[in-house]
Amino acid sequence: MSDKRKILLTGAAGHIGTTYRKHAGERYDFRLVDIKPVDEPGSHEHRILDLEDPEAALHACEGMDTVIHLAADPRTTAEFYQDLLGPNFKATYNMYRAAKDAGCKRLIFASSVNAVGGYPQVRQVRAADAPCPGNVYGASKAFGESLGAYFGSVERLSNISIRIGAVGTLDRLNPETPDHVRAIFITYRDLCHLLDRCVETPEISFAVVHGVSNNRTTWLDLTDTKRLLDYQPVDDAFHP
Repeated sequence: MSDKRKILLTGAAGHIGTTYRKHAGERYDFRLVDIKPVDEPGSHEHRILDLEDPEAALHACEGMDTVIHLAADPRTTAEFYQDLLGPNFKATYNMYRAAKDAGCKRLIFASSVNAVGGYPQVRQVRAADAPCPGNVYGASKAFGESLGAYFGSVERLSNISIRIGAVGTLDRLNPETPDHVRAIFITYRDLCHLLDRCVETPEISFAVVHGVSNNRTTWLDLTDTKRLLDYQPVDDAFHP
């Protein structure tokens, strides 16, 4: 029987899920869950589940040490009732509830820079700042952060919310890329490292951290994230 950490990865068919599984697939035993098939899962368990169903969420979490919840509708223009209510609100609650009830040790929630997108661009956002969404998608991520505060303080489920910026590779950037995009950019390499630190750092009840690279100018302040997680990003979107 494997003694590797058992990690549930939701949204496993997406770009971040696929990249992280390839990055850490030798280190952890993944259970890959998505609403659609996962390409090339290798030796990892994979399931097609609709996490809007509380029973499906509980089955997904059973026997897992850690949950990385990436699954969501990621569109900033998504409509509340038609698009977001199920995957971004109901499923997010179900995953926190199921992780606690199944005895998981930690949940890592993929929040977004959109959870604080309502703050002025001239004001650097700190990890301790309250959510201030710039759209309803951002409000769904603020909801997930609030659930984290509740489950961490009241139900004692260790959890971390990551406000993830614009994800990509440095070669995606070009001279026309505006500075405000570079200031929230995170490479896949740095994001994988950040997820590693969220999985491995002990003794956290609840935290909100920032997911951006080591950019010369960054809109999401990294001071607390680096201190709490020993996060050491290496890329700079201003010097691709």
